[in-house]
Formats: sequence, structure tokens, C-alpha cells
Amino acid sequence: MKVLHFAPILILFLSCFGCSTDTDTPDDVPETDALYFPPLDADTWETNSLAQLGWNEDKLQPLLDFLDAKNTKGFVVLYNGKIAIEHYMNEHSAQKIWYWASAGKTLTTAIAGIAQDEGLLNLNTKVSDYLGTGWTSATLDQENLITCKNLLSMTSGLDDSQGDGIAPENLQYRADAGTRWAYHNVYVKMQDVVALTSNQSWSAYFNSKLRDKIGMTGNWTTINDLSVYWSTTRSMARFGLLMAANGKWEDTQIIPKQFLTEATNTSQNINLAYGYLWWLNGKENYHLPQSQMQFNGNLIPDAPKDMYAALGKNDQKIYIVPSKNLVIIRMGNAADGDNFALSNFDNELWLKLNDVLN
Repeated sequence: MKVLHFAPILILFLSCFGCSTDTDTPDDVPETDALYFPPLDADTWETNSLAQLGWNEDKLQPLLDFLDAKNTKGFVVLYNGKIAIEHYMNEHSAQKIWYWASAGKTLTTAIAGIAQDEGLLNLNTKVSDYLGTGWTSATLDQENLITCKNLLSMTSGLDDSQGDGIAPENLQYRADAGTRWAYHNVYVKMQDVVALTSNQSWSAYFNSKLRDKIGMTGNWTTINDLSVYWSTTRSMARFGLLMAANGKWEDTQIIPKQFLTEATNTSQNINLAYGYLWWLNGKENYHLPQSQMQFNGNLIPDAPKDMYAALGKNDQKIYIVPSKNLVIIRMGNAADGDNFALSNFDNELWLKLNDVLN
């Protein structure tokens, strides 16, 4: 895998160095009952034209040409829940599925919040209380420092240089939990906690508590001990819409609203741009996977400051923008080479999007 080239990102954020970091939701954001929700049992989805929205129609084709050239497969923009832009390219279609990669981490976050709300678990409880001791190669005292919240905030303290596996031999102590932020696949252990406490398989609990309730399709597959979600682009958009509605689908609160507030705000004091497996824009600084460096400035300088995002390998994207009532989905192959989460493509895409939205 190719490590992200940082120099272009440094240039981008320097231009926004003096920007405000206030990410509170503006007072003029419409209530979630103003959102449109597509039906659960049909493939219909209401649309808005760019002309109706007052967007720049002349800039749509340059955006689509850019997406096509950057190996995109599915692209959807929702405004207040209705489809404003939907295009498929590079031999993809609305019916074909694609992998979410690490963008699917946020599905684990959502389910953790639901399970906690049902009293199955507590995020402040140590993981070994649920999985038993010895799930890592750390000493008992070191292992017992790791809570479920550490899994969701990437602060387990386990060594991120030990490969992708999550067997005990791959989970070695590097620092006390809560003192080091590092992008690590150990978050998958949260799925094991949910399965054990619910007495169901991870996929069965996920399907009944989230997927089926919002009309998503898709399935989990296991690759190198990691659960990866596959679905259509519209199913990814349904999850994005649920997030934009503060966890509510029509009249049903599916993910607790207070939990989502925690999940989409800074979860620790090391990487300000990270919540519970969600990436956060508009912060003073950020860290990136495979690095302990701190970079000053916004995560994606030309994106709205209140935007938060699910970012997956090879540029799988979910962008949620509360201030603009937007959900934006991108599926496909990597725009340029390989990457883990953030890439130069994010800001390039937002520059093109801003031309359409403004």
C-alpha cells in the first residue's frame, strides 16, 4: 500500500490556517422532520433537479468527468434526503455492490451505540470484561486499561505496526490505552463484544437493528479476520441519510441522538479530527493513519467545517454536511494509487463540488 503523500495536503491546509474551528451545528439547520426518507420496500427515491436547488448546472459535467477519470463507480448527492445527483460509471450500475472498506467502520460505531442503549454493553467498560482476558498479547494490567471506547476512538495503545491481523499475537502493547492515537484494526473487537452480549451473530444483530430498519441491502464478508461491508451505492446513501437525521428514520429513533453527538465530535485529545471511527473536519489539527505526526489545519480545507466523514481504503467516502443538508457518497477504485483513508482526492473533489453547489 502506498503511504499518503503529505506535501500537497500541507499546502492546502496552510491556505486555511486562520480558519475558525467552530463546528457547532448552525441554528438555521432544518429539523430532521423536514427530511425526505425513501420507502423501505421500494426502489423509488424522490429527486430534486439542480435547477430547483439553484445549483450551477454548467459545472456538473466537469464534476462527472473528474469522477470518471478518478476511477469512481457510484456517486450520489442527497439534499434534504432527496437525490440531487446520481451517476454510475466505469462499468458500475445502481444494482451492483461494492465494498465500503474502512468507511464501514462507522457501521460498527452505530451498532455499538444501539447495543449500549439496549443495555447490552457500556463503552466505558474494559473489553476484557466481555471477551475475557488474553485477547491481546499485553500483560493483564495493560490489557485491562483498554475500554470499548478506546476501540472506537483508536486509542487502544496497541502496536499498529504488527500487521492487519487481530489475533492476540498481532495485538501487542505499545502504550497505555488512552495515551496514543493510532489507526488500528482492533476496532473489529467491538463487533465481537456486540455478538457476545446480544447472543447473536454480528451480522444478524446488525441486520435486525439497523440494515432492515432503513431499507438497506448488503452483506458482511470476512477478509483476513476483518468484516467488510458490501452494498449498493444507494444503500450507503441510506446510512448517510440516517446519520444526517441524527439517527432517526422517519418517526423511529434507531441510533441514540446523544450517542451520535459523542461519536461525531472529538473523542480524545490527541487526534482532534477523530470521533468514534468518524473523521471530523474543521479542527485545529489532525493525525493520519500510519503516522504519529500532527498536521495543523483542517482535515479537508475546502470542505465545510462542520462536515464529518466515513473514509475508506481506495476512496470510499460518506460526507455528511449538516449546515448544507447534504449527504455525499463516492464508491470506486482508488483515485490515485492506494490509500487508507484521507487522500488528496478528498480536497480535489470538494473543489469540484463547490463549483456545483455555489
